[in-house]
Order: sequence, then structure tokens, then C-alpha cells
Amino acid sequence: MTEHENERAHETEAGHHSTDRADGAAHVSTGATNETDEATAPAIPELVIISGMSGAGRSTAAKCLEDLGWFVVDNLPPALIPTMVELGARSQGNVARIAVVVDVRGRRFFDNLRESLADLEAKHVTRRIVFLESSDDALVRRFESVRRPHPLQGDGRIVDGIDAERDLLRELRGDADLVIDTSSLNVHELRAKMDAQFAGDEKPELRATVMSFGYKYGLPVDADLVVDCRFLPNPHWVPELRPFTGLNEEVSAYVFDQPGAKEFLNQYTELLQLIATGYRREGKRYVTVAVGCTGGKHRSVAMSEKLAARLATEGIETVLVHRDMGRE
Repeated sequence: MTEHENERAHETEAGHHSTDRADGAAHVSTGATNETDEATAPAIPELVIISGMSGAGRSTAAKCLEDLGWFVVDNLPPALIPTMVELGARSQGNVARIAVVVDVRGRRFFDNLRESLADLEAKHVTRRIVFLESSDDALVRRFESVRRPHPLQGDGRIVDGIDAERDLLRELRGDADLVIDTSSLNVHELRAKMDAQFAGDEKPELRATVMSFGYKYGLPVDADLVVDCRFLPNPHWVPELRPFTGLNEEVSAYVFDQPGAKEFLNQYTELLQLIATGYRREGKRYVTVAVGCTGGKHRSVAMSEKLAARLATEGIETVLVHRDMGRE
């Protein structure tokens, strides 16, 4: 090797240990993370693993977390849990909380879960395990009521499947951070327990959809509550208002100048506040209020606009939809 080549080799080797600085001096990396790196490091999502006995309420627990804003993955193979956490860390905070429902139905499946939990622990990922438990009698009643076999019973009885699943899950149950016995709980009571553990100081929000519609096009199939505005005079029969919709100020003023319109809006808003309190207490998170008139163009649109605004001021997250406006 020539002297020039020897110098270049030394320079290349040194390049692996230093970076150029503006003042020309070499900076040797110590391997420590500086403050900038820490600030830009991806945030590791919070992780909850939901497991437990089949029929004990895993799906209900998962839906509760989903309503609380968690990113929920149902029946994700355990080997992919670390990958899911890594993808969440790359989401720039868009996926800050992940819940994974694990359905353990085989020995190899359980071994993969154990390996994944060890991997997460080695990476210092904060995770909690929620285990849904229930008595044999309660589980048997639930499977019989839906006339479905237990996933592990094979050619045997339901109790055989329950016994096999308990054996598989015994170690996982021992590692659980939270065990909820649902033997005597209904769906609403289970939701309340999940809310108490994961909602924090924030109360679960109720989300409302206010939808105007025309009766001549049929009732909305997803309506929880239906409001009929056909008791009010129809702007359709006022020639100068007929071409417009309830979004027009003149049409809206005409509707709410009619006897009973404002009183109806005020009293129905109070009624919805009462209903919303009960919905929250019972764990209901979504409600659709359908407001109808004949064609879904004038009265229902004007009333929906005012009603949605009232609900929003009451702290209810509200989406406004005019289903039939423009169909005539």
C-alpha cells in the first residue's frame, strides 16, 4: 500500500468514530443520547393486553377502551404485538394507546404470547394485562344461551372446553395486572369497571349525531330518537321560501316564528340532557337523533341546526347530517 493509500485508509477508519464540526475539530461519539435525540425519540405507546376466558366479556372490555379513544386490535397474533407497538411509536403520537385482545386457544399460541411479553419487557414497554374471569356456571349459561360451542370443547362438553382453557390461561392470569370477575356483572356494570380503571379523571364522552330527514324517504334505520316537526307550518307552501332550505336565514326565521317552535326546541333540549345523563350512566356512547319533516328540506333542517348547536353548548360532541336535503 502506498503512503497516500495508507493515509486514506486511516481517514476512512477515523470516519467511523468521528463527525466533522464547524471549527474543524473532531467530535468523538461516546454513545450517550443527547437532549435533542431524547426530544425527537418516538414515544412508546401505552399498551393493554385484554385476555381471559371465552364468554367472560373480552369484546365488551375492548369496545369500552375503543370508546375511550384507544386503538384496539382484536385477536392479533401474539408474535405481532411488539411490531404493533413499534408501528405505534412511529405514528408521531397518533397512536398513543393500544389495546390488544388476545384469544389463547393453543399451546403454541400461548408460547408466542409469553415470548412477546418477554420482548416487551426487554424493551421497557409499559404494558398492563386485563384478565376477564367468570365462574363455570356463568360461562355455561352464556354459551348455552347463544347456542354456540366453546372453542376448545372439541367433541366434548362445554365444561371440558372451559377446563382446557383455564389450564392454558392459568399462568397468564397469575401475571395479570387487573382481574375482573364478570360472573354476576351485566354489560353496563363491566363497562363501568373498565371506565373506572382507564377513563382517568375524564368522564367518557357521549357523541351525538343529529340527522334531518324527510318522512317521504323513510325513517333512518339507525335512529335512536325520532323528532317529528310536521306540527309546524310547511315553508314549502310559501312561494318565496319554497326554493330555499332550512339553512336559509329567512326560512329558519319563518320556522321559529311559528307558535310552539321555540318552546319545542327548549323543552326537547332539556329532555335530551336528561336522556344523555342516563345514557352515560348506562355506558351508551353514541346516540342518533333523527329530526323529520315531510321532505327533509325546510323544517327538519332548520330544527336540526338549532338542536345540534344547543347540544354542542352542553358539551356533547355533535355531528350534523342533512340526509335528504337536495333530493327533491
